[in-house]
Amino acid sequence: MPRRPTKRGHLRNTQPAFSRLARSMALLNSSRKPKPKNNNSTINESHSSSEDEDFEGVVQADFAFFDPKPDDFHGVKVLLPTYLDNKEWDLSGFVDLILQQTTVGTIIKIEEDEDNGVYGFISALNMQRYKDCKCMMEVKEYLLKVCQDKEIKDKLRTYFGEQAEHVGLVISQRGVNLPPQLLPPLYDGLFDEISWAIEDEPTEELRKSFCFKYYLILGKVYKHKNGDQKKKDCSTTEEAIIYLKPEDEIFHNLSAWSFCFPLRTQQVTTNEASRDFYFIVFNA
Repeated sequence: MPRRPTKRGHLRNTQPAFSRLARSMALLNSSRKPKPKNNNSTINESHSSSEDEDFEGVVQADFAFFDPKPDDFHGVKVLLPTYLDNKEWDLSGFVDLILQQTTVGTIIKIEEDEDNGVYGFISALNMQRYKDCKCMMEVKEYLLKVCQDKEIKDKLRTYFGEQAEHVGLVISQRGVNLPPQLLPPLYDGLFDEISWAIEDEPTEELRKSFCFKYYLILGKVYKHKNGDQKKKDCSTTEEAIIYLKPEDEIFHNLSAWSFCFPLRTQQVTTNEASRDFYFIVFNA
């Protein structure tokens, strides 16, 4: 990440899962241009006005990565309104945790933007470190409630209990039109920062809090109602699952286990598909 010392440019212990992630995401965007040194990305958009159909304009935006700070509160919160579907919970407290953890986490903004708008963010929170926070207790309570598989629910209890110190909850949200070129450096940067935090945090307790063995991700997908049948039908090329974020498909493929449950807000109107949550667990 550009805000780290240059001596950290090469890590001794690269986390293999996310090297694979970076390569996979690069394939999704094989035509992307080499990124500038500051990890900025310029997006050009052409559009026409209803008043003047012949007018075409170009909007340029230089996106950059920044450390979380309190001023980002409202920008981050507006990206998380349905993180736990329609549940009423301590979302403000959750955003506070994300912004208070400045050594591991990234905010995406436009450089020199007077409005200081937030276009995306990423972070990883230790389940044990924040176990007594109301918002984290509500996240665990919610996931245990929506999980209908007894065997998986027992695994969840283990991850939230005796294994919690080794578990990181990865939270990543962004605007719909954020350039995909930003995704590989965004995720690589997060796990670089985790590696740095293991070495650089001032106390042993903090350093250990970033020694993750497992990562948890909550994502959203569209799932065909007859998806299981579609998979069996070799004559159709239609996918059973449509991932709202391309990286979630990669996470799902890397996962040790996962479960799916229906989303109750923002339901699609078609009889062919439902909008669901996926909860994914994979090894570091």
